Amino acid sequence: MARNIGSRYTAHQILGRGSAGTVWLGEGPEGPVAIKLLREDLAADQELVGRFVQERTALLGLDHPNVVGVRDLVVDGNDLALVMDLIRGTDVRTRLDRERRLAPEAAVAIAADVADGLAAAHAAGVVHRDVKPENILLDMQGPLGPGGAHPALLTDFGVAKLIDTPRRTKATRIIGTPDYLAPEIVEGLPPRAAVDIYALATVLYELLAGFTPFGGGHPGAVLRRHVTETVVPLPGIPDELWQLIVQCLAKAPASRLRASELSVRLRELLPLVAGMPPLDVDEPDADGAEGEEAYEDPYPTAPTTPRRGAVPLVPGAGHDSANRDTHTSMRVPGPDELAGGPLGTARAPRPAGAPRPGSARHRADQVRKRRLVLTASAVALAAAVGVGGWLALSDDSGKQPPPQDTKNSAPVVP
Repeated sequence: MARNIGSRYTAHQILGRGSAGTVWLGEGPEGPVAIKLLREDLAADQELVGRFVQERTALLGLDHPNVVGVRDLVVDGNDLALVMDLIRGTDVRTRLDRERRLAPEAAVAIAADVADGLAAAHAAGVVHRDVKPENILLDMQGPLGPGGAHPALLTDFGVAKLIDTPRRTKATRIIGTPDYLAPEIVEGLPPRAAVDIYALATVLYELLAGFTPFGGGHPGAVLRRHVTETVVPLPGIPDELWQLIVQCLAKAPASRLRASELSVRLRELLPLVAGMPPLDVDEPDADGAEGEEAYEDPYPTAPTTPRRGAVPLVPGAGHDSANRDTHTSMRVPGPDELAGGPLGTARAPRPAGAPRPGSARHRADQVRKRRLVLTASAVALAAAVGVGGWLALSDDSGKQPPPQDTKNSAPVVP
């Protein structure tokens, strides 16, 4: 059923739902548009509405071929909406769900397009803060690029910042999707442009591998991995591409490239990956055992989620067909927790070639170790019993000791 959004727009049908609101196919004075209608509880937040109005100029000024343009921001009664360009196509998450992973040439081309869009946004002083496959749209009406990739456009600019009001999230909360959060956000630092570079490198890794480098399990474990673990290498890609990914996944924000530099470097690497087939790598959750990790779960009722794709920050939250949970808050782990406190035991970086926790190889190694421990314990126990028996039957001279009064002695337990 159609509904009016302000005085200029009409929403006709729902295109998708996300945790921040609902996206509608709509009509405006200049033709079809996409309308993101934020949730009613967000629209009722006067502080958020004020920020919404303040951000209007910056968001409307973002004009780039790789950015989904924001045409208008509507505040009308209980309605709070972003009116955006309508892109005829799909998002990268849908393509990943269908194809599992992309050929390196297509993956690099998509990442280069997104880097171009981020460069324009960062130059205008706008940080996206939620770069992920769900927020990258593929324009199916655009010309095919390297690897048969359609033009990629980044959408949802400003939504994370709009929702991240001081009253809603304060200094001890974080906003975003765990798999793509930069370490500095986990540690409670303000988000700068470098967080978008980290998230884009995570997306590129996922496009190549079919899973994110630090995802899987409880969100607290995911956040800790961003801070403490090193990324596991991807076999089969040129070393230049791998070093670029590693640099953009650096823990220190200053070590990462700027968006404009990343775009240039990615396009320079396109000839190296031309014609390469998708990588043949094992998914870490292939046997469904990724949840078997050495972490204490502070929310015992929260279900574990396979490492592939994003993990909701809110325990028990599900995903809908159009988007995954985002723009929800979680407490920033303290230094003691990141080092192995109440959230569980921190893990040291995994050496190259070591089995990933939860994999079949990892579990087999654990079984072998337990068997070795049990065998060693049995040998030690047998030795102790033998020595104890010898001590009970002889004194220092080797003679049998005199009989003892056993009336008041405790029984010997075999």
